[in-house]
Parts: sequence; structure tokens; C-alpha cells
Amino acid sequence: MERMSGPYLIRGSVSLPEAELMWRFSRSSGPGGQHVNTSDSQVELRFDLARTEALPQVWKERALQRLAGRLVDGVVSVRASEHRSQWRNRESAAVRLATLLAEASAPPPKPRKPTRIPRGINERRLREKKQRADTKRGRSGRDWG
Repeated sequence: MERMSGPYLIRGSVSLPEAELMWRFSRSSGPGGQHVNTSDSQVELRFDLARTEALPQVWKERALQRLAGRLVDGVVSVRASEHRSQWRNRESAAVRLATLLAEASAPPPKPRKPTRIPRGINERRLREKKQRADTKRGRSGRDWG
């Protein structure tokens, strides 16, 4: 069997350690053809986030906090069954897990600095608003006689 196209980078030089990935295979639901009842093409990939040493401590804490709703005993799991091939489902699940961990361990965005609207822009808006109101007032049918 060929090697997978890993290592799957999370961010920078940090990647998913192959030794810490737990794979499980089962039969996919849905249509599949002649091969459907004999192949275990659905893939479930599990990664023990709470016990891993592959991630920096700060990233790990952030990921544990952000993924708290998805974790079961500190383990995050991802399923893939969109392809008919187990190999492609394995690739898809690993990429999905790496992306999930990258987003969960990313630093929080910088806070937005509040800015004021420049006075000239506000004055122009009010001037145009007044002109529009005058135009509409001029359409009134009072003086049509």
C-alpha cells in the first residue's frame, strides 16, 4: 500500500503525529454499487487532544477550550465517508482534522480599534439628504390647481 501524503501540517512546523492518530473503518451508508456490502470505506479518525505532546501547551489549551463541545474525554473525532475509496476518505479525514486543529489553536483576532466618521463625510451625507428631501417636496401636488 502507498504512503499517505502526510505529514499533515497544522501551522508552521507543527504537524499531526502519525503515531497518535487512531483510525477506525466501517461500512458507509448510501449508494455504492456491487462493492458496497464488502468494503469498509467510512473512516473515523480520532486524536487525543488532552494527552498529546505534539502541540505547544498554549495551542493545546486554546484548542481544548474552543472544541469543548466536540470532545469526548479529551478526544476529538472526525468522520469521512464522501468518497467510495477508503484511501481518499482517510486523506479527507486527516486534512479535516488538521484544519480543525489549526482553526481551534489559532490566536484570537486583534480587537477592533473604534474609528470616527470624518466630519466632511457626515456633512456631505446630510447635504445630499436635504437635497433629496427638497426634490421630493417639489413633487407635491398641492399647487396643481
